[in-house]
Amino acid sequence: MPPLIDPRRGDVEDDASSTKVWSLASLAGWVLVEISLPKLLLSWLLLVGLPCLLLGVAPLAATAWMSTVSRTALEAFSGVAPFVALAAALIVAGVGGRPAFRLAERSFWSLNALAVQPSFVLCREAMRHFVGRRLSLWFRRDGARVGQVTAVAAAVLMSCLAGAAAWLAWPHSRWIGSWGDLASPLTLLGASFANSVVLFGAYVACGSLAWGAADAAMGQPRTLESHDPEAGGKVWRVAHLSDLHAVGERFGFRIESGRAGPQGNARLAATFEALARAHAAEPLDLVLVTGDMTDAGRSSEWAEFLEALDTLDPALRERMLFIPGNHDVNVVDRSNPARLDLPFSPGKRLRELRALGLLADLQAERVVVAGAKATFDATLSEWLAPHGQALATFVRTGRGKRGRDVSTLWDEAFPMVRLPETPDGLGVILLNSNADTHFSFTNALGMLPAEQERRTTAVIRAHPEASWLVALHHHLVEYPRPTRSLSERIGTALINGSWFLRQLKPAARRVVVMHGHRHVDWTGRCGDLRIVSAPSPVMGRPYFWIQRFGVADGRLTLLKPQRVDLGQPPHVATPPVAKAGEFET
Repeated sequence: MPPLIDPRRGDVEDDASSTKVWSLASLAGWVLVEISLPKLLLSWLLLVGLPCLLLGVAPLAATAWMSTVSRTALEAFSGVAPFVALAAALIVAGVGGRPAFRLAERSFWSLNALAVQPSFVLCREAMRHFVGRRLSLWFRRDGARVGQVTAVAAAVLMSCLAGAAAWLAWPHSRWIGSWGDLASPLTLLGASFANSVVLFGAYVACGSLAWGAADAAMGQPRTLESHDPEAGGKVWRVAHLSDLHAVGERFGFRIESGRAGPQGNARLAATFEALARAHAAEPLDLVLVTGDMTDAGRSSEWAEFLEALDTLDPALRERMLFIPGNHDVNVVDRSNPARLDLPFSPGKRLRELRALGLLADLQAERVVVAGAKATFDATLSEWLAPHGQALATFVRTGRGKRGRDVSTLWDEAFPMVRLPETPDGLGVILLNSNADTHFSFTNALGMLPAEQERRTTAVIRAHPEASWLVALHHHLVEYPRPTRSLSERIGTALINGSWFLRQLKPAARRVVVMHGHRHVDWTGRCGDLRIVSAPSPVMGRPYFWIQRFGVADGRLTLLKPQRVDLGQPPHVATPPVAKAGEFET
């Protein structure tokens, strides 16, 4: 007789965080019950409350200081002491004014990334989901027009709501301050928060209209009807892998699918075996892995992934490039979506630096790093060398005397760039698109910092004849098809994806964007910019694609790809076009 309980098959505990088993509403209800309220309150105060306070108090402090300086300046003509006081005030302003301004500026952009842009995207994608579900025939017939109309509608709605919030907060705001306000801290606190609401309300009321107009005016996503014709010349063969989700246990299940998905790492091993067969049949130029190498970024999972890589021929491993996914750095607790990290706790930094150290081992000499000055003249290993001891100490202990030395390494490490071998060759730009979240429930959100965009633009401009693959984990745009649930749109979004798409528009002829994250096999375009989304050979159907690229008339061409099935020899085929509403799972 079979055993009454077979632990090798798992149990309901393996489904605890599964979005394939539980709905987003069910998981949200569990989060509300299980979440640590003191940690949530403290995190809210540090991430939202403190930036609001600093932003709102800035005009009060500035006007109080100006009032003091002007009064002291008038008195300075009548004696030496007021003149000395004026000089001291100007010196203090010169030394502390710039840091104070930077603090207020950082508070503004932090709130913008944490609350404003996600709210706009939530509104826009909720409208698109509603239209796609309720008016599916119209959506199938003209999905691009739906995207334009909903972008404008979301912008108008957000503008009205933000304007109303600013109008309601205006009577409670105050813009002229004095040092006497410190005697009434509660009054000062209320005025500061009202000032923040007015500032952000006015900003969003105007900004959302600009965002909506830009989203509506840009090229809307469309499925690629056909690939470019073969034109002779050099062809680059790039195997595109993504979302391999290595687990750390022989009988382990993935967070996302629970018992509804594959168990253990047999699929991962089969993927690498198929990759090796394809490379032996016809050598690959590159293997691009666009994130989620592990299921939760734990050391045991990275160890299993590295063990699987060791089965590959060293010559093939030398062709591999990697970027981090949300599962590699943002999952706080794989079994509990209610778990959150405090902003100052070492957990998030540990996962990031663990991933960075492993990326350095995997591709250290093959990529260069921009660094703070965007020079792109140091390999990853050279760039990390001065910080090696501090990084190792932090990963080993979670703290250290030199902890501040590694606090900015993660942000400064991207983009990593594989430079083209010739001036007109093919380069690769590796981005980190993971949002700075501290909550397992929101781990899948993406956010691309403006600094990465600036460095990306700089390296493309520095090589005007080269072509580029821009690799990131999150999708720039939603696919032009209805979704089965709203969570598919808002739970995994790249918050500022349409903004980054517009930044790439001037170089669209020389660029192809490649990503994973959604496990969806889709190739499309937004205007002239081509976008390739990779399926997950582990979590979805058992295959991946070898993309083929060429150059014709200064344009990077996207040729017919080669499909590689796990356990079967590769064959050339045209990727299937999914029907509206149909997803790879």
